[in-house]
Amino acid sequence: MSQRKDDRLWGGRFQNAPDKHFDAFQRSLAFDRRLLPYEIAVDRAWAKALQGVGIFTETEVRQTLAALDKIAARATTDKAWIDSSTAEDVHQFVENALVEELGPLGWKLHTGRSRNELVATDFRLFVIDASADIRKALLALLNAFLLQARANLKLPMAGMTHMQHAQPILLSHFLMAHAEAFSRDLSRLQNAAASADACPMGSGALAGCSFPVDRNAIAGDLGFSKITPNSLDAVSDRDFALDYLFALSGIATHLSRLAEDFVVFASQEFSYVILPDEYSTGSSLMPQKKNPDSWELLRGKTGRITATLFSLLTTMKGLPTSYQRDLQEDKEALFAAHDQMEEMLWVARGALSAAKFRADRLGAIVSNPALLATDAADYLVHRGVPFRQAHDLVGKLLREAENQGKSWTQLPLADIRKISPLFREDFLPGLSVENAISSKAVPGGTSESSVRAAIAQLEQKLNQMENQP
Repeated sequence: MSQRKDDRLWGGRFQNAPDKHFDAFQRSLAFDRRLLPYEIAVDRAWAKALQGVGIFTETEVRQTLAALDKIAARATTDKAWIDSSTAEDVHQFVENALVEELGPLGWKLHTGRSRNELVATDFRLFVIDASADIRKALLALLNAFLLQARANLKLPMAGMTHMQHAQPILLSHFLMAHAEAFSRDLSRLQNAAASADACPMGSGALAGCSFPVDRNAIAGDLGFSKITPNSLDAVSDRDFALDYLFALSGIATHLSRLAEDFVVFASQEFSYVILPDEYSTGSSLMPQKKNPDSWELLRGKTGRITATLFSLLTTMKGLPTSYQRDLQEDKEALFAAHDQMEEMLWVARGALSAAKFRADRLGAIVSNPALLATDAADYLVHRGVPFRQAHDLVGKLLREAENQGKSWTQLPLADIRKISPLFREDFLPGLSVENAISSKAVPGGTSESSVRAAIAQLEQKLNQMENQP
C-alpha cells in the first residue's frame, strides 16, 4: 500500500490546499491536545472492538496497542514532540504517530468511526475526571470550614439582614451557612459527572457505525456505565459540558459571596477578622495597608467562570441537529474554567484556614441590646400576647428609649411596665446574648447544640464522599 500524499484526514476531496490563515484559524491541537490521554484510551478500546468484527487480526491489535502505549509514553516525556506537530487536532496527531510506528496499519484504526464521536467521547471522559478533581478541592475547602467552625464554636457575633444588625448568632453558625452552600455544589458536580457518563462510540459521524461493534463492551472498557441511545444526538450533545459549567458557576458564585463577607469583615469598620500575611498584599504607596487581595481576586474571577457557561449556552442555542464545527468552541473555555476553579478553591481553602477572628470585636458588636428586640417580643408571646401585638409593644419600648436617649435595657422597669404590665422583674435579667442564641435550638438553628449537630452531619457526609471512588 502506498503512502497518502495528503496527511489531512479529509484531503482527498480537495484539489487546492487550505488558505494558510484559515488553516491556522481552524486548527485545535493547541488546546485539544489536553485530550490526548483520553484519545489514546478510546483508540485502545476501538482497536479491540474492530477485532471483534473481523477488521483487525489479533496480531494487528497487539501491534496497534503497543504503538499506542509508545505514543502515550513519548507524549509524557517529550513535550517538544507534540509542540512541533503539524497535525490539525489531537485525533490527527495520534493517527500520524500511529502511521509513523506502524506504516499503513496506522490508518486502519479509523475504520467505522468519525472525529465527531471521538471528540464527544474524549470530552465526556475529561469532564468526568475534571469533576473528580474539583470535588477533591471542594472537599478540602469544606474541611477548612469544619476546622474553623469547631475552633470558633461558642463565639457569638451579630447576624445581619440587609447589612443591618439583626439577631445574635454563633460565628460557627455563620461559617456552616457557607459550608452548606458548598455542600450543595458537591451534588451538582456529581450530577455533571453522571451527565457525562454515557459512551458515544459507535455513533459514527451521525448515523451510527456500519460495522456491528459491541458498543456496550467499548463503554465498559472506557469506564462508562452506559452507551448513548441515539447516534445523532450523541455527536452534538453538550449538555454534560453545560452541566459541568453550571456546577462551576455555582461554586464560583458561592466563593464570591464568601469573599465579599471576608472583604467586609476585614475592613476597619468591621474588624472582625485578621487577614493572614500569606494571603494578603500591601500597597505600593501606603505602608500601613494590608489588602484582602486573595478574597478580592476570588470575587473578581467569578466572572470568568460564569462567562464560560453563557458562552457555551450561546454557542448551543442556534445549532441545527447533528455535529457542527461550532462545537469546537466548547473545550477551550471549559478547560480554562476548570483550571481557574481548581486554583480558586485551593486559594480559598488556604485563606480561610489561616484567617483569625477577633473575639473582642465580635463580642463588642453583638452586645448591642438592639439585637435582643426579637427575644423581647418572644418574652411577651410566652405570656399569651399575639406576636404581631408583641412586635408593636417592643417597637414602642424602643421608641421610648430613643426619646430618653438611652438603651432600652437601661429603662426603669416602671417605664417598661407602662408600655405593658406583662413585662415583669424577670424580663431584663433574662435577656442576654447567650440566652438568645441558646433558645434557637431547633435543627438548623444557631444554638450550640444545633451547630454541633450540623458539624457532625457535614463531617459524616464528607467522610462518605472521601471514601467514594
